[in-house]
Amino acid sequence: MGNGLYAAKKLIENRKKFRWSKKDWKKRVLRLKEKYDPFEGSPMASGIVLEKVQIEKRQPYSGMIKCIRVQLKKNGKVITAFAPGDKAIKYIDEHDEVLLVGIGGPKGRTIGSIPGVRYKVVLVNGQPLRLLRSGKIEKARR
Repeated sequence: MGNGLYAAKKLIENRKKFRWSKKDWKKRVLRLKEKYDPFEGSPMASGIVLEKVQIEKRQPYSGMIKCIRVQLKKNGKVITAFAPGDKAIKYIDEHDEVLLVGIGGPKGRTIGSIPGVRYKVVLVNGQPLRLLRSGKIEKARR
């Protein structure tokens, strides 16, 4: 492949051809995230709490991770979300409305010892979970 005076067109064509070997570019152009992601490409989603569940941590850790099963409003898909913080699960009841965001692992995947959970709770009935845990506000009654 030449790098001479008249080689610009060939260099540009090669760059276009080899873009398909880059995973991030291919995922963006073919809009694959919108197809497999329960959030359908958006950064946040709200849903209704179905039940509280506990998930066992991965090896070599031990303990139970407090999570909730949530049915999303936008498409009805049921996903598992993590309740971050100490005793955060006490402020979340069944049939509450929650706002979820991605946990933020590498390439949107799970983090550390939490198996298969990609989302975490931010708001419960319109109240920030962080402020509920610290005792600065009380949970809104519906």
